[in-house]
Amino acid sequence: MKRKITKRIIFLITIIGIGIAIYFIGRNAYFGAKYPIGEPIDTLNNVVVYYNGSTRNVLERNTTKDGYNLGLKYQCVEFVKRYYYEVYDHKMPDSYGHAVSFFDKYLRDGSMNSRRELIQYKNPGKKPQIGDLIVMDKTLWNRYGHVAIVSEVTGNDIEITQQNPGPYAESRVRIPMYQTNGGAWFVDHKRVLGWLHYDKEQIKVYRETKMISPD
Repeated sequence: MKRKITKRIIFLITIIGIGIAIYFIGRNAYFGAKYPIGEPIDTLNNVVVYYNGSTRNVLERNTTKDGYNLGLKYQCVEFVKRYYYEVYDHKMPDSYGHAVSFFDKYLRDGSMNSRRELIQYKNPGKKPQIGDLIVMDKTLWNRYGHVAIVSEVTGNDIEITQQNPGPYAESRVRIPMYQTNGGAWFVDHKRVLGWLHYDKEQIKVYRETKMISPD
């Protein structure tokens, strides 16, 4: 009887060990690569998308000449922040944080995300626009989330351009979208939390208001 119990315990421990090994292999490893790490594979408005292989691969921190932190090469965050810096000359007040932290779940829809100084919309919400920053939730395999740029919008889908989606994924992906009965637009992807929108005038008003605020 004791031998049977011991065998069962050993079997369970072995199964758990294999499960843990598979989990970490799935998170950290990939077999083969489409391109060398750091090779340009796409551009959006002259902003380069670089290949990064495994989503957990990190080379070094990328900063601008004036010291603004763009993020770690060549993560998804590094691309979207570099895009906003080069296209809109926009610097986020909080230049750090993982992808999922770009979206504030407690923020009122259509209000200013103060950490990023961008207008935030929930999914479903106001129709996404070209240039918006899409934020995706974390998963079991990726606790950091994901961010990308909306590069095209139609009546029934959006195209996103992304960096570091995985070793075999494409830099451009189309996601279905439809308008709900209430008039809001739903991006039909279970991970999409919402999107951040750049509005130069609203950012200017927000900064001016913040400067004269008593606190």
